[in-house]
Amino acid sequence: MPRMTAHRTALAAALVTPFLLPLWAAGPAQAHGAPTDPVSRAYACSPDGGSNAQSAACKAAVAANGAPFTFWDNLRVADVGGRDRQVIPDGKLCSGGLPAYKGLDLARSDWPSTTLKPGATLAMKYASTIPHTGTFKLYLTKPGYDPKKPLTWAELPDRPFASVKDPALTNGAYRITAKLPSDRTGHHVLFTIWQNSSTTDTYYSCSDVVFGTAGSSKSGGAAASASTSAGGGRKSVSSSPTATPEPRTPPSRTAGAAASPRQESTGPDSTPVASTSAAGSGPSAPMLAGGAAAVLVLTGGAALALRLRRR
Repeated sequence: MPRMTAHRTALAAALVTPFLLPLWAAGPAQAHGAPTDPVSRAYACSPDGGSNAQSAACKAAVAANGAPFTFWDNLRVADVGGRDRQVIPDGKLCSGGLPAYKGLDLARSDWPSTTLKPGATLAMKYASTIPHTGTFKLYLTKPGYDPKKPLTWAELPDRPFASVKDPALTNGAYRITAKLPSDRTGHHVLFTIWQNSSTTDTYYSCSDVVFGTAGSSKSGGAAASASTSAGGGRKSVSSSPTATPEPRTPPSRTAGAAASPRQESTGPDSTPVASTSAAGSGPSAPMLAGGAAAVLVLTGGAALALRLRRR
């Protein structure tokens, strides 16, 4: 009977569809990321930050925040479109102006940090859940930067010292190499902007770095993060995070927040060579798992529909 067959087919589709939609929607929503080397404030002070999270600066940041930085990889703002200096207010660069990350804007000199060498090659590890296209822009605070004052756009050069487009994703992280400026000493902030081209999101992060003398560089994959507190000399290892398969909802921005009037420079950027290794550059485990689950649900749904039609 055609009417009964059509009814049963529609019923099968109704049963299967609710399972397919979450799997489909989960893919692009999982695009998160942040530097783990040089360690960013968000990652260092998160539950995944190890001993860094127990530092005085991180404890103060969590207290000011009112909540832990569990979603350290979700510091993103939609629809910025390159207007960073207009959208993100002075004094709120490290939080991207997001209330859920306001503790990262504290002006203090004892944040967990990474020791670098002036003029050396930086090897950044930017952890990401799944591949996404976009451009990374790296800035260093100007000579004379005072970490005990709020970070403003005036403390950053108009142009990044490095700009890298679509680096390869290797073993769960983007590997970005760039030559560091040679005129920095002491405590500085490495400010990273990741403007996605496959989504409307822009990610912001602050990594505290200390420029030492020759032979003291700790940049690169297994770099150590040295505390810059008054005691000095204390070090903790910056480890790679595990992939986070669940989709995460970006925190809302403060409505009506003041914006900086400065314009982003449109001058040419220096573009260093990024890692081109193909190892591990395919879709991550969450995406593959979601695809496999979708295949299983589709197969089961098709079998159910066929069985109902035969009755």
